[in-house]
Amino acid sequence: MINVLFSAKDRNWDQYHSVIPEACAELGLTINMTRDLAPSAVDYIVFAPNPALTDFSPYTNCKAVLSLWAGVETIAPNPTLQQPLCRLVDPGLEQGMVEWVTGHVLRYHLGMDAHITATDQVWRPEPAPLASSRRVTILGLGALGAACARMLATLGFEVNGWSQSQKTIDGVTCWSGADGLNTALARADILVLLLPLTSATSDILNVDTLALMPKGAFVINPGRGALIDDVALLDALDTGQIAHATLDVFRNEPLPADDAFWHHPRVTVTPHIASETRPETAARRIAENIRRGEAGEPFLNLVDRDRGY
Repeated sequence: MINVLFSAKDRNWDQYHSVIPEACAELGLTINMTRDLAPSAVDYIVFAPNPALTDFSPYTNCKAVLSLWAGVETIAPNPTLQQPLCRLVDPGLEQGMVEWVTGHVLRYHLGMDAHITATDQVWRPEPAPLASSRRVTILGLGALGAACARMLATLGFEVNGWSQSQKTIDGVTCWSGADGLNTALARADILVLLLPLTSATSDILNVDTLALMPKGAFVINPGRGALIDDVALLDALDTGQIAHATLDVFRNEPLPADDAFWHHPRVTVTPHIASETRPETAARRIAENIRRGEAGEPFLNLVDRDRGY
């Protein structure tokens, strides 16, 4: 019997308590998954941050900690966590992110707000340009960023991508390094932020980098709130350097009612809904990593502690 400790909030237990054992059974694995196990008996921990588990040091026989989240910036720095940590790369989450990002890119590209919000009964027959004349830059070319980049390239957009290490994606011009970031931003008529949050990416969109973008560009952030210097973005919106921003993630969530983003006429706030992990597809990824651990095979999506993702 494989013992799996499930350590997350009640809502997560309701979502996963049956689908993970079922996914394991499909792979020929029998697991005992519970929220209460003696630390020495635990083979794997399925984890999302919660106050019940902050010290991993007693779990000396644990083969891996399997995150329920794609982002691990709140988990990886824990000094007691010496077990392998695997982030969740879920096909359902990926597809949801592709749909959300594509929808908001098309919204800006087509100028849909001008028609949706118009109340003046003015006939506006100006068509949008073709996608091939619109440049979209994606910062972050991991699984989510790469999937979004491929979709937008398929639609005909000129897609540029930047990541901290050089990537290759068909149909996408990929950049890396400081000079590459400057070039990618200069080509960002529409900018999508999908970077992990690390010390190197915190406030990556700031006074200096916002100034590199074409005047009147658009910003879409479904990544992490702290990727953006909030004050710098608000200033850029006020001057027209940035025409509009759609923000799905914030430094403080839920976003306080008195936050300036709620009230700015050039900001669209969405409540961290760009994409959700789908339990049915996520469970299969978790089960596959348990299978790999039992077979002595390399884990999927193993976190590099030095990079933080």
